[in-house]
Amino acid sequence: MELARRITRAPRAFDPERGREARAALPEMSPEMGALIEGATGCSPYLAGLMAREGVWLAEAAEGPEAALEAELAAVAALAPGALEGGLRQAKRRVALLAGLCDLGGAWALEEVTGALTRLADAACEAALGAELERARRKGSLPEGAAPAIFAMGKMGANELNYSSDIDLICLFDETAIPEAAFDEARAGMVRVIRNVARLLSDRTAEGYVFRTDLRLRPDASVTPVALSMGAAEQYYESVGRSWERAAWIKARPAAGDLAAGARFIETLRPFIWRRHLDFAAIEDAHDIRLRIQSHKGTGGPITLPEHDIKLGRGGIREIEFYVQTRQLIAGGRDPGLRVRGTVEGLEKLAAAGWVPPEVAARLAALYRAHREVEHRLQMIGDAQTHALPGNDEGFARLAAFMGEEVGTLKKDLTERLNEVSELTEGFFAPGTAPAPPALPDYARAVVAHWPSYPALRSARAGQIFRRLQPDLLAALSEAAHPEEALAAFDGFLAGLPAGVQLFSLFEANPDLTRLIADIAGTAPALATYLSANAGVLDAVIGGAFFAPWPGAAGLAARFAEDLAREADYERVLDRARVLAKEWHFRVGVHHLRGLVAAEEAGAQYADVAEATLAALWPHVVADFARKHGAPPGRGAVALGMGSLGAGRLNAGSDLDLIVIYDAAGVEASDGRRPLPARSYYARLAQALVTAMTAPTAEGRLYQIDMRLRPSGRQGPVATSLAAFKTYQAEEAWVWEHLALTRARAVAGEDPLGAEIECFREGLIAAQEGQGGRIAPEVAEMRARIAAARGEAAFWDVKAGPGRLLDVELAAQMLGLMAGSPERLPAAQIAAGLNAGVIEPGEAEVLVAAQRLFWRLQATGRLLTGGRLEPEALGEGGRRMLLREAAEDDMQGLEAAVTARASAAAEVIDRLIARHGGGA
Repeated sequence: MELARRITRAPRAFDPERGREARAALPEMSPEMGALIEGATGCSPYLAGLMAREGVWLAEAAEGPEAALEAELAAVAALAPGALEGGLRQAKRRVALLAGLCDLGGAWALEEVTGALTRLADAACEAALGAELERARRKGSLPEGAAPAIFAMGKMGANELNYSSDIDLICLFDETAIPEAAFDEARAGMVRVIRNVARLLSDRTAEGYVFRTDLRLRPDASVTPVALSMGAAEQYYESVGRSWERAAWIKARPAAGDLAAGARFIETLRPFIWRRHLDFAAIEDAHDIRLRIQSHKGTGGPITLPEHDIKLGRGGIREIEFYVQTRQLIAGGRDPGLRVRGTVEGLEKLAAAGWVPPEVAARLAALYRAHREVEHRLQMIGDAQTHALPGNDEGFARLAAFMGEEVGTLKKDLTERLNEVSELTEGFFAPGTAPAPPALPDYARAVVAHWPSYPALRSARAGQIFRRLQPDLLAALSEAAHPEEALAAFDGFLAGLPAGVQLFSLFEANPDLTRLIADIAGTAPALATYLSANAGVLDAVIGGAFFAPWPGAAGLAARFAEDLAREADYERVLDRARVLAKEWHFRVGVHHLRGLVAAEEAGAQYADVAEATLAALWPHVVADFARKHGAPPGRGAVALGMGSLGAGRLNAGSDLDLIVIYDAAGVEASDGRRPLPARSYYARLAQALVTAMTAPTAEGRLYQIDMRLRPSGRQGPVATSLAAFKTYQAEEAWVWEHLALTRARAVAGEDPLGAEIECFREGLIAAQEGQGGRIAPEVAEMRARIAAARGEAAFWDVKAGPGRLLDVELAAQMLGLMAGSPERLPAAQIAAGLNAGVIEPGEAEVLVAAQRLFWRLQATGRLLTGGRLEPEALGEGGRRMLLREAAEDDMQGLEAAVTARASAAAEVIDRLIARHGGGA
């Protein structure tokens, strides 16, 4: 027989006589099968009873255990209502006997055993619900089509039912599928149906019972009916849902009834279960739940084997389950791959994603399997929902025999496994003892004294966590080059936080963040201020890829697009775009701060983030607009990045210069519910894009948008037709507009249209080659107007003034235009001018050196201060960063370099303009 060939182990009969009697009552069988039955029935009175009733069936089932299981499940599905009570109980006896022997004989792995029990529970729920619904409709107490979804929770939801498990169910119905006039009747009818289902499954008769059924996991179970509308449940979870309920829904799945409505409800709950931020506050929540369970059950003491609870006690099954579920709650909102129900599968996914060390995950998985085997043996003995180890020598002797082990070995292994689980999980949950605070100087004591009054520290829970963090934070800040400056910046960061529990929990779980915050506070006050308003960006530091290689513009855009595609509605898309952009923006700033990238590379990365955001948002903006007004008429539109965005180099505080160009291709109007003329359609679509980028949502703003570089500036339409754009640029545009066009680049929208615009741009610029006599005088006038408007610049205003950043970049655009070059970056435009012979090699070197220095100072200043560069206000850390970027040894050398580079660059630009007919 098939089962006999697959036996790899067998219990040792604790009561040999009972085992021999059970074997003798069955048909002749192989020695292996006989030994398995003797050992099983000699240890378990429950299995002996099942064998007495189902031994004949077992003889056939042993020929093919899997086929026998499928046959029983099919028989359950086919049961007539009148045969349901006896049929379900017979199926339970048979599946319990088959699963028990396959488990004890080693023929089925743990997942196959728990899977068989879970599939039986699913089938029993479906059969019982179907019969009760049919009866209610015959009586007229339930409208046709009204049906609840039965959600399997806990171990049943995860396909992990233990041998003598209760089944935890939540029963909800979709109220939108029921006519309003019939709602009260339908609700009352479904309450009766669910009560009858629970009785049918759990009542003990002469035939036994099917499954003990627990309906208490539903929302507010003490006051709500056993069948609840999905709308009411959703409102409950959104308003007062607790962390333990989020954890419970990780394992939940629709198991019977209206499965489609059940699946929709779980998707509705996704934001409640899976929060977008890294939810490290869940650790303390889980720890509190553990302590309450231990207090209620009396399982929190030291590990001693007699009567120790293998499930709820220290080092038990629940510790592993909490460890996995809490990690899933922390990171599952950001990583959908972690959203699995099974405990072992969860460990595997967490290890693969870097949230749990692989060796820890492997050990916990092995320990979990071993604990579950012990749990099954305890429950098989008498079909009792027990998790307590024996309380006397006889009980341990029986359990050891059932496990096929010696008593001494079993006790030793149990003790080691329980202690190992406790050691692996306790440090994760239990907050450590805070170190003693360092001795504080007077200035620090005065600052720290204000902290309890800050908004982030007003809740008792936030204060409790922060008090554990404070000593390490103060120690890290005291190690900064200028501790007083670092503490002042951190104080500003803390004062600006609107709340603290989540962030402080994040710090506590990830001590390296303390060092990062101290580094930022001691060097870049502007970045610390940014963090106060956008503390969620710290999630990205923990996410695993914060210090990975930069994915590039295309790779980043693909990531953004994939992430936004997961969102269910437009508002969530806008929120998610803000989270992504801020996280990656922060990453660039930290890498620049720490010298992992120089200013030029940081500038390119800031531009990649902006472009990825625009490109990923564009199709969602179009789709949302099209829902009202129809698809874009003609060939669609393109957003052109101008200025620094077009050149692909932004700083930490850059606005985005954009223009929108469309081609209606002769189509006069859209064809939606509210059609619009093509010109109005694209003007409003352009405004929708601006709103998507600039509107404050729950996650803040993205970027400020400047559209003044469009044809005719503020007087021109917000969106320009392709034909008008071409005509204007070819026939009416000023030289300054052609200079601006040297940096234009399509950053979002329809690719074919973008390619056509680029082809036109390149042709228009190429046609300017050799026209220095027309271009240079216009540039001279522009320089004069800029100088008059700005007045005399401060020394450290590296952007304005002769020979400084704006002046050099304007000269680079002039050179690119005179060379007819499509290049966008200043250094490449200068090189194009050199190749075209419009600038001498030495002059080109002067301009490139000036542009590099002033760009680095400008970019570094915006990161450090958020505004104008003022070295004396930076602090020592900021000044060191300035010197690093400028490759100078001290501030005196940097001042000399600024003066020399600006003077040399201004002289070169004056000569260039004079040489090409623009005057001195």
